Amino acid sequence: MTDQTQKSRTQFNKLQKRLRHYVGDAIADYNMIEEGDKVMVCLSGGKDSYTLLDILLNLQKTAPVNFELIAVNLDQKQPGFPEHVLPDYLGSIGVPYHIIEKDTYSVVKRVIPEGATTCGLCSRLRRGTLYGYAEANGITKIALGHHRDDILETFFLNIFYGGKLKAMPPKLLSDDKRNIVIRPLAYCREKDIERFSAFRNYPIIPCNLCGSQENLQRKAMKVMLKAWDRQFPGRLETIFTSLQNVAPSQLADTQLFDFSGLALTRELQAIEQVVSITEGLEVLAQ
Repeated sequence: MTDQTQKSRTQFNKLQKRLRHYVGDAIADYNMIEEGDKVMVCLSGGKDSYTLLDILLNLQKTAPVNFELIAVNLDQKQPGFPEHVLPDYLGSIGVPYHIIEKDTYSVVKRVIPEGATTCGLCSRLRRGTLYGYAEANGITKIALGHHRDDILETFFLNIFYGGKLKAMPPKLLSDDKRNIVIRPLAYCREKDIERFSAFRNYPIIPCNLCGSQENLQRKAMKVMLKAWDRQFPGRLETIFTSLQNVAPSQLADTQLFDFSGLALTRELQAIEQVVSITEGLEVLAQ
């Protein structure tokens, strides 16, 4: 083994260990995977979902609980989609898998005007199909490949364009209350995932086969966060930490905190004293 090969192997081992640590912490912090779970890893053919499956398979060997993994891909019949890539890869590593074939591409092209972004409708159709498969096949957890950068991008998208303090939760009960979604990569940085994917040399499937361009607003958030990361090291970590350390009484949402019910401590003490005196007088009167 050459020095360069040894160095590369050492770098890979350190990176894998870091990703395992982050994923393990996220699973533990949010109780993502429990004894007997059947976890469906949604595999798109991108670096994030490949890495998610890889790390979960690695953790499965030493996890304190027993759980199943099944990789599921939705073939939406996009032109040029290489149908053989995922079955060949998953077969080569011996992972149980299923390919759902559903032509949502034609539906999207029929409904969305030419030139408009198709991502919103496409993702809703994809989500509905995957939820349906999970429910029909006894899946207890649906694992998605969103990482820390995705969560922060969504957070700022909602602030700047939606007027909400809202991000992507590491664990989510679906709107219909019938599926639980988990994001085990929630603590992982995209740049670590990119490096890990390069080490592994996954057979990446392009994400723009449909011809749709990346959401320009999300792209702007990605550029902003990368600039902050370069200029202010540690800022993104601090922002993410703030998502785990919310103080509702220091915000302005009346649904999260009862501002109208606030009262001075001395006023409460005075009321308690009056009540106490009144109760004492009632006892003496008896």
